[in-house]
Amino acid sequence: MGQKVPGGIKTVDMRDPAFRPLKLELQALDYTKPSRLDMLLDMPHASADVQVQHSWNNDDRSLNIFVKEDNKLIFHRHPVAQSTDAIRGRVGYTRGLHVWEISWAMRQRGTHAVVGVASGEAPLHSVGYTALVGNNSESWGWDLGRNKLYHDGKNQPSRTYPAFLEPDETFIVPDSFLVVLDMDEGTLSFIVDGQYLGVAFRGLKGRKLYPVVSAVWGHCEIKIRYINGLDPEPLPLMDLCRRSVRVALGRERLSEIHGLPLPASLKNYLLYQ
Repeated sequence: MGQKVPGGIKTVDMRDPAFRPLKLELQALDYTKPSRLDMLLDMPHASADVQVQHSWNNDDRSLNIFVKEDNKLIFHRHPVAQSTDAIRGRVGYTRGLHVWEISWAMRQRGTHAVVGVASGEAPLHSVGYTALVGNNSESWGWDLGRNKLYHDGKNQPSRTYPAFLEPDETFIVPDSFLVVLDMDEGTLSFIVDGQYLGVAFRGLKGRKLYPVVSAVWGHCEIKIRYINGLDPEPLPLMDLCRRSVRVALGRERLSEIHGLPLPASLKNYLLYQ
């Protein structure tokens, strides 16, 4: 299950064919996507304008970071030594289910690369190199290199994530992955290569939380892309029926909707057109 690396540590890579047998085990309850999340991911992605609305906030950042003028979804960190720098997203979430993609090249992560959520009070700069997101009670973070979860890190121990990792294994987080914030359930989760990794944090209900990352690598560039969101209200019956049809066909056969004996308007609805 993975590849042996120096020091006796095995790497776990979701893209490795040797990992597929374990993927079957991950279909257990804790690692199966919640139904609302599955429905959200089946929907068309948010428009470019909506993605910008949910992008990085150039007015809520460490001074060693700036949002790029030519692409508002990407920030750049200046090469400042002995500094950890963070930035929040523009939108704070209090309700609903929200998913966004983080694109952060593995070669640009350095010693402390942490992704998660934070309140508006969480600090965005620290002297030295540290896991800034999650080091206090106002933020929750996943350290991508150490496979550790941090919250109130000065007072609480870290936890391994994904939880199925053995002590001699390290999990490879690819350049892009999904962050799942469910403010109705009060949970934060992650998806890597299509595999839901289970709940990372609970107890988030009643707060206003923003996407956040903290970085130490000079000239690193990190992109956020809002995928979509769902309000907490029950979904209309039409939406549920559309979902049932799409699940029955499977993603590979969605093009067959065009051949169904249905009115054009209904076909367009099934195809989100």
